[in-house]
Amino acid sequence: MSIRSPKQVLDAVVEAGRWAPSVHNTQPWTFAVAGEEISLRADADRKLSVGDAAGRALLISCGADLFTMRTVMRCEGYEPVVRILPDPDRPGLLATVEPGEQVKADEPTWVLGGEIERRRTHRAGFADVPVPEQLIESLVKAAMSEGAKLTPVRSPDAVSVLAALTQVAQGVQVQDQRFNLEVIRWARPPGSTRTDGVPAEGYPREAALTEPHFPQRHYSWRHGWGRAGDQNETVTGVVAVLTTRGDNREEWIAAGQALQHALLYASAHGVSAAFHTQALEIDLLREFVRLELCAGEYPQMIMRLGVTFDAKDVPRRPVSDVLE
Repeated sequence: MSIRSPKQVLDAVVEAGRWAPSVHNTQPWTFAVAGEEISLRADADRKLSVGDAAGRALLISCGADLFTMRTVMRCEGYEPVVRILPDPDRPGLLATVEPGEQVKADEPTWVLGGEIERRRTHRAGFADVPVPEQLIESLVKAAMSEGAKLTPVRSPDAVSVLAALTQVAQGVQVQDQRFNLEVIRWARPPGSTRTDGVPAEGYPREAALTEPHFPQRHYSWRHGWGRAGDQNETVTGVVAVLTTRGDNREEWIAAGQALQHALLYASAHGVSAAFHTQALEIDLLREFVRLELCAGEYPQMIMRLGVTFDAKDVPRRPVSDVLE
């Protein structure tokens, strides 16, 4: 395969960057190209002012985007040269990426690149299909290579605690009208042509209960949208927590890169993720999780991993919307 020009590479990187996962599918990023350098910027207009006041989820989302960009650049035959938070006077500039020396992508990189548009977030229980232990170990290594720690929760008691904390957080949040309005801002009605947010077919009206139960977001709050739940998908799956040693902006971006590395690897082996960040959006509950369940490390994501046969399309903004 011939090496493409730097411009063709940059076009491919921006095109693929749109497919990274993000909180509520807000896609809170923009790109700018100057010469052979791409700037990844946070889109403050897409930040969740109620549920993500500190911008942690926004930066995790953009970190996932950054890993996507790096992966595509390697697949295109160039080693990415990355600078993270390169300008303290421009906090919205999260990273710059430019093609470095020419390289030949290895097979694992090609596998990850092939999953960028296929990976899907799941929002219900999983099928009764076990996740191989060897795969979990590989996901742990993938996250570690990006500077974060992915820990599968082995203790049934600890899983029950996380489920209970998720239920508590959800119960608190549904009493907050501002929070609910912010969530349903990103819930799309049936037939919507919007290219962001969570489409009605992307979440169940009433998800089948798992044991223990990890509640889903109330995207259907007061309007009854959503698809019929699959009553055959009731398995909790493997519960895992993604943590970092610190809790600053650079650590949040690292967590996003680790998350996307693990998600793409999992997708290549038929495993999807369901995210549960409710407890991490309430400071007291997040601190409890940190001290009691994460050995003092900072929890950045709580997720369930499992197998689903529910394939669905997800909207993505066109390049013209994200390229400045």
